[in-house]
Amino acid sequence: MFRAAVAGVSGFFLIFIESLIVMKLKGYVTIEFGGIAPFINVWAMNFFFVFAILTQVTNWYTNKNRLEEDNSY
Repeated sequence: MFRAAVAGVSGFFLIFIESLIVMKLKGYVTIEFGGIAPFINVWAMNFFFVFAILTQVTNWYTNKNRLEEDNSY
């Protein structure tokens, strides 16, 4: 549940960062997403990207702690 909330907020943050990068590279002042549907599509892509990263980080952290407990003498 926490991963989904963080991914949702981070998805919107990434849209902002991506838009700033495109505006700087192309010299635009504004960006038109073409409506709510393309905007939601970009947000969904960013959501699943961040969710996948957080899932891998969670698995890595869990396995790291498990290995440290197994190797204690």
